[in-house]
Amino acid sequence: MDSLARYASDPHQSRGRRYDEGRAGSNGSVRGPRDDFQRDRDRIIHSISFRRLRHKTQVFVAPDGDHFRVRLTHSLEVAQIGRTIARALGLNEDLTEALCLAHDIGHPPFGHAGEDALEEAMADYGGFDHNAQTIRTLTKLERPYPRWDGLNLTWEMLEGLAKHNGPVLDPTWALQEANAPMPLDLNSWPSLEAQIAAVADDIAYDNHDIDDGIRAGLLSIDQLLTMPFIAAQWSDICTRYPDIDRDRLVPELIRDQIGMMVNDVIETTMSRINEFGISSVDDVRQADRMIGGFSHDMAAKERTLKKFMYANLYYHSEQMEAAEKAHVIVAELVAAYRDKPSLLPESWAVTLPDGEPDRMRHIADFMAGMTDRYASNRHAEIFGKAND
Repeated sequence: MDSLARYASDPHQSRGRRYDEGRAGSNGSVRGPRDDFQRDRDRIIHSISFRRLRHKTQVFVAPDGDHFRVRLTHSLEVAQIGRTIARALGLNEDLTEALCLAHDIGHPPFGHAGEDALEEAMADYGGFDHNAQTIRTLTKLERPYPRWDGLNLTWEMLEGLAKHNGPVLDPTWALQEANAPMPLDLNSWPSLEAQIAAVADDIAYDNHDIDDGIRAGLLSIDQLLTMPFIAAQWSDICTRYPDIDRDRLVPELIRDQIGMMVNDVIETTMSRINEFGISSVDDVRQADRMIGGFSHDMAAKERTLKKFMYANLYYHSEQMEAAEKAHVIVAELVAAYRDKPSLLPESWAVTLPDGEPDRMRHIADFMAGMTDRYASNRHAEIFGKAND
């Protein structure tokens, strides 16, 4: 990696990990020439919860085709975009990548439909939030090490996951629990690496969901052309490739859109760094606004695109029908485990707390870790009906 900018996160200046690991592996040798943020990234990639993302919904519940995105492929695409921006700004690419790869680990099965059902089930027990669940999973539920629970990630990694959308003024119970042993300064802005990870997520799903929506036949180019900035991009593409079939030009539109947004973020972030005199990572955290992100004009276009996607894809009748079925699966599974804990796998049943709210939170932990496929199969086993 090239030298870091003064405002980048430096692994050699990390605030450390909750548990002191030393530098030696079980045989007394260092486990590879990696710095702390590279280790964080690798711990995410090797985790069970990261592997489960390959069977968790991104947009389409249990898609029929193999070409649609899932949480895993989405996370990889976010990481690619995040690293590109981080490199251009002189940020720490490894921390940015680690944050991008980990950002969706707390999502339950079936995307937002599953999360809505879990939020309703947990309303009397402190609620459920997928972002806080990501941190809970990585600090408590993952257990690959013999001496502590969790992946023992760096302070900077946990801070970025907790605050990638900005300061947290009203943390959930799960975030409060994770914050207690290693305070994450929740009232301040996160590092620029975390801010870039957040906007890379927006760029990825805004544009790749268009691709999947068109592939599924739920969106059309003509619908997209009702947005002037999309129409301008499309006109330029058709001028460049006048004799190419329209269907083959859709990927070019996606690439152009991503490139336009990425360039905007790089230029805008660099401009704010200079405008506000940002010369250290502490300057980033103490700023009174987000430094990394879209320009005012691009932010307005991005909001227009999101509004369009909700109206025409996310709330499409076919999508809503699938979401309703998914909601039922999650709600009924939670109720079944609550009323008859013996249905839980043995390792989860024997560790079930006696009192509330810990009892229901334990069940929610189990539910949040499920893949779409596992949840559907368990529901069919318990209720004796197929979920097709």
